[in-house]
Formats: sequence, structure tokens, C-alpha cells
Amino acid sequence: MKTYVAKNTDTDRDWFVVDAEDKTLGRLAVKIANALRGKDKPTFTPHVDTGAFIVVINAEKVYLSGKKNDNKIYQRYSGYRSGLKEIPASVVRERHPDRLITLAVKGMLPKNTLSRKMMTRLKVYAGEKHPHEAQKPQSVDW
Repeated sequence: MKTYVAKNTDTDRDWFVVDAEDKTLGRLAVKIANALRGKDKPTFTPHVDTGAFIVVINAEKVYLSGKKNDNKIYQRYSGYRSGLKEIPASVVRERHPDRLITLAVKGMLPKNTLSRKMMTRLKVYAGEKHPHEAQKPQSVDW
């Protein structure tokens, strides 16, 4: 019996809508990362992109457990001296609520060119509305 290896032409991409309201950030990000990679399908192949499109709504209402809203720090570095910026999660939630989910999912994907392609299929919106109704996404409750 031969081992099945998926091809890029064989992939059937589904569209899923995930409501992030009152969901724990890390647990939700794990489910999203697995769906983006295609690990929830029996045809999963590590070196082939077999994942789905994920639309996340209500990103501003995602739940951070404990005191993470005040204590969790996001860092970015410009490359210059004294160019390290540290921003608490509460400020990130106010300014760009979609980045909380985007950065959490990005950290859970492998660091290669395939994961950068997967991140283009993640669509995160702060509010209830999204412009992907034409694709007829299926609602998923994780």
C-alpha cells in the first residue's frame, strides 16, 4: 500500500467563520492554526498547503485570562539603537484589535515560506461584519 501525498491541485479550500467573542485567545489560536495548515483533514501533508480560509469576527471581544490584558507585552524592534517598542496588550486591543489574534496564530505556525502563504488566508475583523459573504463561509464553533 502506498502513502498518500497531497498535491496543490487536489486541495479543496473551505471557508469558515469563527466568532471570537468570549473565547480564550490561545485556545482559539491553536484551532485556527491547525485549520490553516490543514491538520484537521485526513489528507494533511506537511509540505503541501492543504488548509482552509478562516474569517474571524469580533476580534475585539476575545478573552485574555488572568492579568494578561495589563501584563502581556508585545515587542517590535526597528533595527536602530533604542528602537525597541514595548506595548501592553490593552493598548494593542484599543488600537488594532485584530492583531491580537493575528500575532497569536502567526506564532503557532512553522517559520517558513509556506506559513507566510497560510497567513494570507486568515482574515480577522474587529467587528461583526465581514466582506466574505459571497464565498458562503460555514460557521464554526470552537
